[in-house]
Amino acid sequence: MEMSDELLLAEKYDTPLYVTDAGKIRERYGKLKGAFDRIYYSCKANTNIAILKMLRKEGSFADAVSVGEVLACLRAGFPEDRIMFTGTGVRNDELAFLAEKGVMINIDSCSELERLCNLAKKPLSLSFRLNPGVGAGHSEKTITGNKNSKFGMEEEALKRAVNMAMQKGHEIKALHCHIGSGILSEEPFIRAAEILENTASSFKEQISFEFLDVGGGFGVPYKEDERELDIPSLANALCRIIKEPIAIEPGRYVVADSTVLLTRVNTIKSNGGRNFAQVDAGFNTLIRPAMYGSYHKVRLVGDSIGRRKKLYDIVGPLCESGDFLALDREMPELREGDLLAIENAGAYGYSMSSNYNSRPKAAEVMIEDGRDRLIRERESYEDLFSKEVL
Repeated sequence: MEMSDELLLAEKYDTPLYVTDAGKIRERYGKLKGAFDRIYYSCKANTNIAILKMLRKEGSFADAVSVGEVLACLRAGFPEDRIMFTGTGVRNDELAFLAEKGVMINIDSCSELERLCNLAKKPLSLSFRLNPGVGAGHSEKTITGNKNSKFGMEEEALKRAVNMAMQKGHEIKALHCHIGSGILSEEPFIRAAEILENTASSFKEQISFEFLDVGGGFGVPYKEDERELDIPSLANALCRIIKEPIAIEPGRYVVADSTVLLTRVNTIKSNGGRNFAQVDAGFNTLIRPAMYGSYHKVRLVGDSIGRRKKLYDIVGPLCESGDFLALDREMPELREGDLLAIENAGAYGYSMSSNYNSRPKAAEVMIEDGRDRLIRERESYEDLFSKEVL
């Protein structure tokens, strides 16, 4: 997408604005297709129904972590048997809904299975989530496979759960683990795969698994000096370890670099020797920098000729000192009214956005075959108060 296009889109749709390139999503998905036996798109990264529909047409399955995400997948046309639910701490009414819909349920605890068995009126398709004791990720807050994590079951509990499901006559299809998010190294996936395969082998007299699911967490480079995960090499390494068909659950890898967040500079000011560029997107629009300390490349959209370089803290409009998008970032000298593009905003951008400070959520636009179309309207102030009871 050209900078001139971004300027036109900001004028047409206003800011903050998420702009998604459909071609980049197809390109990313294509790198995974064929390398693995089954791809479950982890829709918590981005649940926009236009994106879900595109990935369904590309052949993807869907991994959902809430009833809302299951409903989004159904609205996007995914058949129930192409959706896997991977939740934790699931309520009984949610379990009843999932059982009625017939989606595959990835069991996270013995308690969850016991309650599900009491609620289910028919045999279910089940997977079981192993806690492998292997954790990795771009932040401590995104590590899910370590022993003290709330996710999954240790091997002893998992075996009790599998035996219970067999006694109740449910169909056991898969064994699953997920170690974390934003991983750029093969080594943690390999260690987890070895544990997953060993655990699967311990059931070989009882169960023939349809597939083993090594989860997601495939990272993308956010910084210029980060090296991209080598997908063919990783796939080959996992195939040498795992004897069964292999499933994966990529989310960030598929959508992160498809989207830029366009935001307008409202105010330039200095305090205490620091230069602040205050923009109309805050952590209500992109929370990753504030929540995880994450880096997103920020660039000036348009002509920077003749502008000397300066250091800026690029901060939002929220009434919070922690409301920032980038700190100590060298930029061409910024002016009020400038348009900035924040890259890699397709994963956990809109899906983690909020109405904090009573601010409406941003709009989303998709670029496909050279044309732009609105895929989510900007919220209005009326939308903010539409559910309040006075």
